[in-house]
Amino acid sequence: MVNLKIDDKKVCVPEGTTILEAARQAGIDIPTLCFLKDINEVGDCRMCIVEVEGRRGFATSCIQTVEEGMVVHTHTQNVLEARHVILDLIISNHAKDCLTCTRSGNCELQDLAIKFNVLDNEFTGEKSVHKIDDKSPSIVRDFNKCILCRRCVATCKNVQKIGAIDCINRGFDSCISTTYDHSLYDVDCTFCGQCIESCPTGALHEKENINDVWAKLKDPDTYVVVQTAPSIRVALGEEFGMEIGTNVTGKMISALKSLGFDKVFDTNTGADFTIMEEATELVKRLRNNDNLPMTTSCCPAWVKYTEMFYPENIPHLSSCKSPHQMLGAIIKSYFAEKNHIDPSKIYVVSVMPCIAKKYERKREEMKVNGLYDVDAVITTRELARMIKQANIDFNMLEDDVFDNPMGEATGAGAIFGTTGGVMEAALRAAYELMTGEELKKVEFEQVRGEKGIKKATVQIGDKEVRVAVAHGLGNAKKIMEEIKSGKADFQFAEIMACPGGCIMGGGQPIKNSKIRASVDVRSKRAAAMYSIDERSTIRKSQDNPILKAIYKEYIGQPGEHRAHELLHTHYEKKEKYNIF
Repeated sequence: MVNLKIDDKKVCVPEGTTILEAARQAGIDIPTLCFLKDINEVGDCRMCIVEVEGRRGFATSCIQTVEEGMVVHTHTQNVLEARHVILDLIISNHAKDCLTCTRSGNCELQDLAIKFNVLDNEFTGEKSVHKIDDKSPSIVRDFNKCILCRRCVATCKNVQKIGAIDCINRGFDSCISTTYDHSLYDVDCTFCGQCIESCPTGALHEKENINDVWAKLKDPDTYVVVQTAPSIRVALGEEFGMEIGTNVTGKMISALKSLGFDKVFDTNTGADFTIMEEATELVKRLRNNDNLPMTTSCCPAWVKYTEMFYPENIPHLSSCKSPHQMLGAIIKSYFAEKNHIDPSKIYVVSVMPCIAKKYERKREEMKVNGLYDVDAVITTRELARMIKQANIDFNMLEDDVFDNPMGEATGAGAIFGTTGGVMEAALRAAYELMTGEELKKVEFEQVRGEKGIKKATVQIGDKEVRVAVAHGLGNAKKIMEEIKSGKADFQFAEIMACPGGCIMGGGQPIKNSKIRASVDVRSKRAAAMYSIDERSTIRKSQDNPILKAIYKEYIGQPGEHRAHELLHTHYEKKEKYNIF
């Protein structure tokens, strides 16, 4: 342990602790911009400078470790003036359209400008001007708002192990860009959106589809259906000041009905269909020893990663569509026929935690009878903006329920939102399909938790099934290398591109670096998902009465011809670079 003083306060911390961490443990705030705990700890921006007695100049607190007897001052006049100059320099080359910026009110640069009372800018020299990259259906890159903190670079390179972006050029011309400064759409970006979650400003944000949805809601000739992913309900409340992980299902449904949607359905129902198809496919592959291990296919960023980086492993992907695509296909077929609605007049909107879903819904493979399964995807953040635009007091809304028939789902569908959830839900179904016996204990705790890669052996009747769960593309890479080399010691793998799964998707509410360092957002949201499962009266997908009825009336047996027409797809090799 090391003893030191910070602002005359005695502090005792383990050796190797940084001054920044020691100060935070003592309840002393030091401002940061480039710092992102465990991801980007490089001291680039210098906002966290402090004075250390007996040393010349300033110490960068996010990288300087503590020493015995050290005396630190965090807000001397010299420190405050230096921080003000640093902030002034950053703002001098920054777009100042805060009122119309998507991150207004949740921007770390804006927060610091207010905190340090930056009312005018002393530095009025030349400003760099950059083009806006909005070619991708998922993500917009506006370097005019970039502060060169490199948090996005560190996330893409060190966490996701992609490296689609990096710092290029030198001096005044330095910027964050891609190979040959091309669009993210034309390089090896998977659209996971973790760079957006890391960005402290509005330099990276989702491609907004709000106006498209508003236009359809106003069109009397369009039947507009909305569906909401499992993890939306445990994150949306954060956009309205609620505690992290608060389950706002009822209020969310009320808000959607107030916005004017003709039907409000639950993507959890689609997840139940996914499980029936995926579990059926898994059992068939196990029996035939065909293309094992099988890997899940409900995460579009992960699928795109496979197509670009490991095309030889494509046969291992499940052929199942993701839950919202399945439900979209059912809405435009079964629901349309049942209610005598022209499918071409139905406009399906998916509220997703994921910006890669915007890309997925436009894939040519995601069509039935020439119609896209889903017509628009909006994120959790976009839904919150729509609710605010409509002047709806979200916190005062009464709880409502999903519409039938696609409003009844199981606990298995709910846990899709967190890492290990798809695996657990699939095992609940696979057990009964393989054994013909009822599964008494539905929890598979061995696939739960936050470990990057989890492996387990599950006993299903007289057969041992070896499974793996990975989240974050850095961990997915390890799994893919095992499959590619023929050394995989498992038969079924669940892989999610985002660390933590969908609850931490690129379209979820953005938490600033201080909250991310002090609160376990992932655990709180995951606990809420498992709580929904635990309180559900039906916890296995195969027991969903709506699902049973639709299979009996319309689809037939899982895995059969009609199911493949509606609920399955195919994937193919994609080039990493479309720039040559």
